[in-house]
Amino acid sequence: MMPMRTLAVAGTTHSMLKAHLLSDGNEAAAILICAPSPGPRQRLVVRQAMLVPHEACPVRKPDAIVWPGAYIEEAIDVAEPEGLVIILLHSHPGGWLQFSHIDNESDARVIPGLFEAFGDCHGSAIMTPERAIRARLYSPDMTSRPVDLVTIAGDDISYWWNDRIVNAIPADRPLAFTSPMTAELSRLSAAVIGVSGTGSITAEQVARLGFGSVTLIDPDKVEKKNLNRILNSTTADAERVRPKVKMFAAAVAAHRGDGVAVSIADTLGTREAIEAVGQCDVIFCCVDSKEGRQYADLIASAFLIPLFDVGVTIPTFLDEGKVAIADVSGRIDYVQPGGSTLSDRGVYTQESLRAEYLQRTDPAAFQDELAAGYIKGILEEAPSVITLNMRAASALVNEFIARAYPYRQEPNRNYARVAFSLAACDEDHHAEDDFERSENALLGRGSAEPLLGLPLFRNP
Repeated sequence: MMPMRTLAVAGTTHSMLKAHLLSDGNEAAAILICAPSPGPRQRLVVRQAMLVPHEACPVRKPDAIVWPGAYIEEAIDVAEPEGLVIILLHSHPGGWLQFSHIDNESDARVIPGLFEAFGDCHGSAIMTPERAIRARLYSPDMTSRPVDLVTIAGDDISYWWNDRIVNAIPADRPLAFTSPMTAELSRLSAAVIGVSGTGSITAEQVARLGFGSVTLIDPDKVEKKNLNRILNSTTADAERVRPKVKMFAAAVAAHRGDGVAVSIADTLGTREAIEAVGQCDVIFCCVDSKEGRQYADLIASAFLIPLFDVGVTIPTFLDEGKVAIADVSGRIDYVQPGGSTLSDRGVYTQESLRAEYLQRTDPAAFQDELAAGYIKGILEEAPSVITLNMRAASALVNEFIARAYPYRQEPNRNYARVAFSLAACDEDHHAEDDFERSENALLGRGSAEPLLGLPLFRNP
């Protein structure tokens, strides 16, 4: 069953919470300020974690904690103006992943005070030494419902399922490339942005791996010139000028059934597309535009969604007056919420965004620019690049598997970017720490208006 209530935590926030809550064998406390995502499912993202100082707590024992109400009042002051959700979090150093009767009694005393202040949804949560988090949400009548899934997106991606807790112990993570991995993926949703060269291959993998929902976003239609690199496309699709996402959704339905693929025949720069992606658990970005990557970057930050971005290129040079291939290369970036963004890594810049906009709105200004396609320096209408796209798209999806179901011999942190050269028969990688990280005011913003902090998407 797909989760209806989820909580997303950035890996950086989770590491900070773990260090504070599990430092000395005694219980400790923190307060999570959470922002909502667009419906239909209730998806909360942790915008801010307020740590309750150990020394401020009059009682801290391995199985008990008492902490001042002043910190809750401070949390209310932060959360109330935007109607955010407050979740009271404390640790269970002994590893018990169940809410105790003491926890229940404490919630019965404290949570109603939150509702008296504001809001119609607040909650509580616990963390164990295994780094697992279990949470529940209350309505004003103090009826509680469990958070079905807590996702931690850091160097690794961890999924903590409420219904997989057996005897107060979280279930083991499924082994990569096994049927238990497929079973877990059937409960997750993926967004594939761009369903053309690398995108159609990525979407094919994602659908056949078993993701429960696959949201496809692309404004373009099938043409004869791109039949040689878009999986599942046919001559009939090109003749009907069929939207790529509609074509691909029908292909997914043929082997997975109806309802798995969700198609949005528009750019990512629309409110509908942004809100749809904001509901997903992972983003695969397969566009060739700077603007598309920027939107994917912003969505990943605002909604704390792990982002996997792919790019391929074939640069050329002149050799005795003839065009020759300099390289055949690809790049895969993993962007974790709270880490370095695609902007931080220079995948797009304000200058490149402006140049792309000018190219789109004033082509005459770029008559000498021939670098828009796959093969730089050549205007090629139907490049024969499916083999390169296959290589890159496979690496992209395998990067997700390596994060969610670790199998690498080295830490995943060392692979924030992987770049390969088919010409040089070489592959290189860059660690998360190789990139400078700028301040990210959008992190955990959720669906606050204006959407993504951009006036363009302000809800009328």
